[in-house]
Amino acid sequence: MLSEAERQKACEILLEAERIKKPALQLSKTFPGITIEDAYAIQSLVNEAKVKAGSKVIGNKIGLTSKAMQQSSQIDEPDYGVLHDYMVIEDGAKVPFERFIVPRVEIELVFVLGKALKGPGIGLLDVLRATEYVVPAIEIIDARVQNPRKITDTVSDNGAAAGLIVGGRAVGPMDIDLRWVGGLLYRNADIEETGVAAGVLGHPAMGIAWLANKVGRFGTVLEPGRVMLSGSFIRPVWAQKGDTLRADFGPLGSLGVQFV
Repeated sequence: MLSEAERQKACEILLEAERIKKPALQLSKTFPGITIEDAYAIQSLVNEAKVKAGSKVIGNKIGLTSKAMQQSSQIDEPDYGVLHDYMVIEDGAKVPFERFIVPRVEIELVFVLGKALKGPGIGLLDVLRATEYVVPAIEIIDARVQNPRKITDTVSDNGAAAGLIVGGRAVGPMDIDLRWVGGLLYRNADIEETGVAAGVLGHPAMGIAWLANKVGRFGTVLEPGRVMLSGSFIRPVWAQKGDTLRADFGPLGSLGVQFV
């Protein structure tokens, strides 16, 4: 367990790494005693500093939602981070590559809440009833710490949250079987990854339920209007300067972003 001074120092390290666009030494090496509890406390400090600087929290992201990713990170549950308004990028936008350090791209579904969710005790149907609509998304993830990262590094680093593109066709949560939403991710002309949304805990809404129950223990409520990235159902794909990344969700449409 770290002291409050060490947590604050870790926060400053991450903010500086993001500012200068250079990954810092892993926090797990700088602070060998760091725990998951420390990591979430550091994440909170980073997000509080960003809000004080003028950003607005718009939602959350859930990560490590597949068994393979959990095993590779040596954990037995997902993790989460916070989405800020400055992370939102228009569908089809040209984004300066230098805005990021080592960007990677994932495809997933966004749930926009119409009603509040307060755990514990939230299940699949509770999430579907509380959701106003579901829409395809591309998430850009980035790393403010060096590789190889441990789970405490990733959690401290806000789950690697960096960018969010929403596009395609929004649907009601009960209109289709969300488990079978499929996605193709193209880099330029080549398909790099494919997957279906059931890869996220069996149903993408289960990631939202997990988070509501996780934070509900501390009295936190997922409020209406909150944008919830439910978790990727493909492996992350590296992006290079000049690349166009396009996600094709079939009947739900497509969206893309170009790194320039």
